[in-house]
Amino acid sequence: MADASSIFAGIATSAQNGAPLYLQLKKAIADAVRRGLLVPGDALPSERDIATRAEVSRVTVRKAVQELVRDGMLVQRHGSGTFVAPRMDRVEQSLSRLTSFTEDMARRGMKVRSAWLERGIYPPSPEEMMVLGLSSKELVARISRLRIANGTPLAIERASLSASTLPDPDAVGSSLYATLEKTGNRPVRAVQRISAANLGDADSKLLEVAPGSASLNIERISYLLSGKVIEFTRSVYRGDAYDFVAELRLSSPDESGESIL
Repeated sequence: MADASSIFAGIATSAQNGAPLYLQLKKAIADAVRRGLLVPGDALPSERDIATRAEVSRVTVRKAVQELVRDGMLVQRHGSGTFVAPRMDRVEQSLSRLTSFTEDMARRGMKVRSAWLERGIYPPSPEEMMVLGLSSKELVARISRLRIANGTPLAIERASLSASTLPDPDAVGSSLYATLEKTGNRPVRAVQRISAANLGDADSKLLEVAPGSASLNIERISYLLSGKVIEFTRSVYRGDAYDFVAELRLSSPDESGESIL
């Protein structure tokens, strides 16, 4: 790490530019990371040391650091301190192809693993009954996983299926779709709804980001060729790791009902 004094010095004396001190300190740290003066894995000095060198209060330091943690530039490890976050290549995910997480990451040459959060047979919730078309007497299979690529947690997937479709959730390995394909139940189309959100404490801990960090929440309903709903999945993706891409085409007169001329 470069001389910390040169990074943090002069913050208080530049207050005449009108920007709040914590924003000036945040910018100084962010600039140091972008210029390579602080590199991934470097530990920041303690809150007290930064406050002394920058001639600001510890409250100012804490606010600047918390914002950089929320932005994904810094990470805090309990009992260890604050570090420059590892650089992460963003994953570009097409919205026009119905593929599994395992297939997406394998295509990019990334090593994938999952940490199971839930796997079993349960009475369905009202939402599951409505989406999957289940009666109150039927059961639902739930599988929830933390999806990890190249050692970095990227997404939390929570899938629900009829227990008649997936009677043994323990049979699912790395890919749910591969398991469904064996029984002829792999979906052929899906409708997805994407919304922006801020992570709560539980999900942010799983994804190893600060509470309140940006996320992309995707609700997917998948169908068989017959039109039957086969899967209901709610996923939470790290906002700092994913870009979702959709191809748009000008509709033909047959599709829109109007002439394009």
